[in-house]
Amino acid sequence: MEDWLNESGAAGLNDLELAEFPVTGRGVRTRRRFQQGERILTIPGDSLWTVEHADSDPLLGPVLRSVQPPLSVEDTLAVYLLFVRLREHGYEGPRSHVAAMPARYSSSIFFNEDELEVCAGTSLYTITKQLEERIEDDYRVLVMRVFTQHPDLLPLAKISIQDYKWALCTVWSRAMDFVLPNGKPLRVLAPFADMINHSPEVKQCHAYDPSSGNLSVLAGKDYEIGDQIYISYGSIPNNRLLRLYGFVIPENPNDSYDLVLSTHPMAPFYEQKQKLWASAGLDSASTIPLTLIDPLPKSVLRYLRIQRLDASDLAAIALQKLDTNEKISNSKEVEILQFLVESISALLDGFNTPFEKLQKQLAKGVYPLGGNAWAAAHVSLSEQRVLMLAKKRAENLLEAVESGSGNERSLLSPLARCVNCGKDSVPLMLCGRCKGVRYCGRACQVAHHKEHKVICQAMAKMR
Repeated sequence: MEDWLNESGAAGLNDLELAEFPVTGRGVRTRRRFQQGERILTIPGDSLWTVEHADSDPLLGPVLRSVQPPLSVEDTLAVYLLFVRLREHGYEGPRSHVAAMPARYSSSIFFNEDELEVCAGTSLYTITKQLEERIEDDYRVLVMRVFTQHPDLLPLAKISIQDYKWALCTVWSRAMDFVLPNGKPLRVLAPFADMINHSPEVKQCHAYDPSSGNLSVLAGKDYEIGDQIYISYGSIPNNRLLRLYGFVIPENPNDSYDLVLSTHPMAPFYEQKQKLWASAGLDSASTIPLTLIDPLPKSVLRYLRIQRLDASDLAAIALQKLDTNEKISNSKEVEILQFLVESISALLDGFNTPFEKLQKQLAKGVYPLGGNAWAAAHVSLSEQRVLMLAKKRAENLLEAVESGSGNERSLLSPLARCVNCGKDSVPLMLCGRCKGVRYCGRACQVAHHKEHKVICQAMAKMR
């Protein structure tokens, strides 16, 4: 692969080498020092895998262009990969790249039932089940529309659904996405550059040049000789990392839970409420991420306030006497917060293994380190941790509304009060590590340490 890329005009390969690393497996190692921001690698545009290159291929291109409606970007690239992998002659450069790719992946779509069951109750579990059904449907469509129509190029006997899943995972885990100056998205697979692993400690350091069509990788930090170099896939939670890339980061600072809120179209005043949701940047079916930093976003409360508006509320809003950014009334706010506490409790009850039990199982080595079940367990921990924080925030808000203390706003603004006892009329000290919460004294800081520890680490890493 390196010889092909050098002949194609790649730059920087002589300063890098593929190597095996203890935790990440295969990656890219430096042969010299690099300073942050220095260009490490450039892959020429002609060597990239793109939809445009697939469509212009002399053999595969006519096949792809004849399919109506056109295949999706990921299916086009997946078919392109399978086509090249099946070639016995020609395509030496791309074939050398395919040969360097993993023969198998650890994405959740390859988990067996027992491994996937470890994360039952998570969004990953639900999405993986849905993906498996969608992949089967898409494979059947490809069989009918492409493979059986062109057996000389894409013989069905050599393209099983497992092969198709391999190609999809190759696209999901190795492709890079960019937005061109004209606003159009571009997805590319870059030989050798796709061997560079992810680290949350570096910022995005890969770029596509539309004028030349080349892809470059810059040093996201200073590197010494023999260091592994990294790129950033972005701020991605564990459930998405495992689904797309096949790995997790224990205590990932970007962990989240996607809360789905929806309202039936036959609900009272649906059209008026739909307009209010739209003005708030929401929809009648909204997916709102709950995170370690903000486990109960204001948008969740705003959605539910709009959902519960009655005729008099809507009239008051029309007269600008009510604002869904604030509570409509104490009774309705109590109803909303009780609903949240009960709903989040039900979500937590739906996990296959409760948080504390799962922690103990991981500590005892019940799940082999680095294995599929171990990764699934960490996804379950991640989502349960976020939901527990969201439930605690909802309970605190509910207590404030029911007591009439008027502290609801401060509870949604953690810097305005002691995060442990809620005091806001005394001098407060800032957490020295994460700078994200305040305490009224050392006693509250110590009492809150166990609950705050994970969030503190997450916030500190993001600073």
